[in-house]
Formats: sequence, C-alpha cells, structure tokens
Amino acid sequence: MTRTVGQVRADVEEASRWLAGRVVRTPVLRSPVIDELAGARVLLKAENLQHGGSYKMRGALRAVGRLAVAGHTGVIAQSTGNHAVAVALAARQHGLAATVVLPVDAASTKVDRARAAGARVVFAGTGVEERVAVANGLSDESGHPVVDAYDHPDVIAGQGTASLELIEDAERAGTPLDVLVVPVGGGGGVAGACLAAAGSGIEVYGVEPVGCDSLARSLAAGVRVPVAPAPTIADGLRPSCVGELPFAIVRDTLRGVVRVDDDEIAAAFRLILTELKVLAEPSGAAGLAGAFRLPPDRDRQRTVGVVLTGGNVEEALVARLMASRSADLAEEGAAA
Repeated sequence: MTRTVGQVRADVEEASRWLAGRVVRTPVLRSPVIDELAGARVLLKAENLQHGGSYKMRGALRAVGRLAVAGHTGVIAQSTGNHAVAVALAARQHGLAATVVLPVDAASTKVDRARAAGARVVFAGTGVEERVAVANGLSDESGHPVVDAYDHPDVIAGQGTASLELIEDAERAGTPLDVLVVPVGGGGGVAGACLAAAGSGIEVYGVEPVGCDSLARSLAAGVRVPVAPAPTIADGLRPSCVGELPFAIVRDTLRGVVRVDDDEIAAAFRLILTELKVLAEPSGAAGLAGAFRLPPDRDRQRTVGVVLTGGNVEEALVARLMASRSADLAEEGAAA
C-alpha cells in the first residue's frame, strides 16, 4: 500500500526524536547584509557545524542505527564524500565495519575524514554508476547492506530533520518560514525538506548547479531524466540522476528548482565566510546562491530558510575562491 506524505512526514518527526542528543542541533544564523541582498529575512541552518561536517550525519546515523539493531555487522556506502564520511562515523558509533566507495577525484579532506573514522576506502571511477556497481558488488561479496546516499527512506527522514529543526526554530523566534531552500544532489535532502514542511504552507525550492540539473529536467519531463554532470565547484551536487524515492516525494510537493552557476556559488561562499564567520563548502553555499535568485515578494518581507548542508572543503579551494574576490576588489580599486 502506498504511504501518504503525512505518514512519511511522521518518519521525519520520529527520526528527529531518535536523533535528539545524537546529533548537534545546529544554530540558525542571520546577517543584515545577506537580508538586504536577498530582499528577505534569511535564516541559515548551519549544518556545516554538524558532526562529520555535514547534515549527511543525520540520515546516516538513523539508517545505520536501525541496521545495527537488526543485527547487521557492517555497512557499505558510495558517495562523492560527505555521505561516506557520515556512514563511516555512524558505523563506528555502532561498532559496525564500514566500506565506502569514493570517486578517484574525491576531495582529499573527505577521503581523510572517512579513513579517520575507521572506514575502508575503495576508489571507483568518477561517475556514480561506477561507484554504485562497485558498492553493490562489495555488498554481494560481504552480505553487508548498502546505505544509499539519497534513495533510502531512513536517510531521507534523517536529512529532513535539519529542515524540521529550522522550521521549529523560526517559529519559536517569531519569524515563521515562508520559503525553504535546499541544495540538490541526489534529492534526499530536498525530499526530506518537503516532508518536514508538509501541511505548513511553506514553499520548498531545490537548488542545482547549471548542467547538474537532473531534478529540474525530471520535473519538466514528469519522469526521471539523467544528465552528464557538468564541472562545478559544488562537488557534492553532481549525481547523474535524481533518486527514485526522492523524485516520487518531490514531484508533487516542490515549488520549483533554481539553477545557479559557479560564480554565484562562489559569491555565496564568500558571503557566508565573511558575514557569518563560518566555513561552508560550495555545495552548501549553493542554497544561499539559490535564495538570491528567488522572485521577490513586493508586498511583504518574506522569511527564507536555507540549509547550509556542509562544510567539508579543501583548503586550496578556499584560498582560490577568496583570492578571486581579492582580485576583483583590486580591479575595482584600480578602476576607481
């Protein structure tokens, strides 16, 4: 029997209760400069401060915890990095073995974090299909289940708890959300956001890098549409196709998808670092870049919630993105 959105939303609420005390209830941040640029009241959920450096810890801990209770002794995961790190950490907490499959060009920060958490790291190509094939093969050999990065109900419910907390905290502060914005890779986070916002009247938007827009194309076509991901600094937002379960959830509940380019992501990254004084990875900063692209409401000041999904970023990339801003400022000064 097909479950209703309301029934699945209850999974997010149950996951939130279970995760209480197991994950960080991350702060909600705000900047007058960002508000002015967005033409809205912008509340940013700092999941870059979460255990493991991203909100992926929520879904991984929920899924791995339930597998541990079911008697499994190990788990396998594939991702571009953050989900793998989160599964490795969750497995260590529950005394399970973990094998994670990463692309050969994975950020060294994420590789090091997965290994430090005790995971066996296996590299496989650069595309998600290659990683999935290797992960499934390892699962067949070992009997350990694969914890999918986004096509898994417990993962979606866990990721949705970040949005649920943001919604709750905004209400407590007297600034209830009108809009919720979440970056999109495979779609687990934005699907969780749609479930968390169900029945509230909050409009949920996804954000994808230009050329990595499987969800936007899928919504337009009415069926899942794969893409050949374009190069982007948002390495966590490059799956070739939105997940089957996330698409089933968001196809009738998502308000829309905003596409952003690398220049917009880089500008949002710098704003977060300079105005909020926290470090978000470009994949997380994409949410703020998308918030700047939302159509304005000329009748009132809306409250827009943004989930900063992670903060695991290479030092070299931070230096490059900040150096480009310094160069821009130098050019502006010379022109003046």
